[in-house]
Amino acid sequence: MRFNKLDLNLLVALDAMLSESSISRAAEKLHMSQSAMSNALARLREYFDDELLVQVGRRMEMTPRAEALRDTVHDLLLRVDTSIATQPEFVPAQSDREFRVFVSDFTLSTLMPHVLARVHAQAPGVRFSLLPQTDEPARSLEQGEVDLLVMPVDYCSPSHPVETLFTEGFSCVVWSGGRYGRSPLTFDQYAAAGHVSMRPAVSQPSSFEGWVVQRYGLTRRDEVTTYSFASAPALVVGTDRIATVHSRLAKVAARYLPLTVHAPPLAFPEMKQSLQWHKYRSKDPGLSWLREVFFAAVADMDAAL
Repeated sequence: MRFNKLDLNLLVALDAMLSESSISRAAEKLHMSQSAMSNALARLREYFDDELLVQVGRRMEMTPRAEALRDTVHDLLLRVDTSIATQPEFVPAQSDREFRVFVSDFTLSTLMPHVLARVHAQAPGVRFSLLPQTDEPARSLEQGEVDLLVMPVDYCSPSHPVETLFTEGFSCVVWSGGRYGRSPLTFDQYAAAGHVSMRPAVSQPSSFEGWVVQRYGLTRRDEVTTYSFASAPALVVGTDRIATVHSRLAKVAARYLPLTVHAPPLAFPEMKQSLQWHKYRSKDPGLSWLREVFFAAVADMDAAL
């Protein structure tokens, strides 16, 4: 099939080559021979009158024309894919679809068990690939690498639909046998204590509660840092340190650890935990069903807590 004398099959090859910046990896991705991919590149170079990919040392780099084409070509193919691949209806009990979801370990620890329980009851054949947040979650959404993002609304892209799942407060957890295990925390105690804090492994801003603490002009003494929200409560046990964590996570951790949960001695605004999906998938019946499951699972989570 041709459009303005361009073989449209070449756009698939172009998308693979520009996303991989490699002829061999693009060929492997599309299950083609390297010679067939090289031939496709030669035809694309002739059509666009541009080298598109050039060898620089051991790497292939995109020309300015290729840079300009990359997102446009991928967006076009994604629109075609979502239009053709989306089934007119979704029957949960008969589906074996796999959903790719970006989640934090906070969500993994608190909400996802309830999501999976509901899905298992309704759609036992449905599978999940639960993936860690990346440096650029919006980019992964744009590239069609993920079906759903579960993250604070502040980090969501303005270019795609967003729904607030629930609001989340913050609590302080301390070892029940320690200095702060018996009476409520004061502001001065919070400011003077050692802390366990979460710092994302990816190059995003500091965690939500860390950003709020900065607004109070505190120089918090972070004696332990961790890349995991869920690990923070366990890391205060046996010490006089404080971890400021999501309130639901604090309740879950206090079930199996010797912890006391305190209200923070400073006012933290609530976090809005949200769902985001690609705008081209708003009419995907499977994704619509999954979003409904997430909202129902929030009620299950809160009832369990």
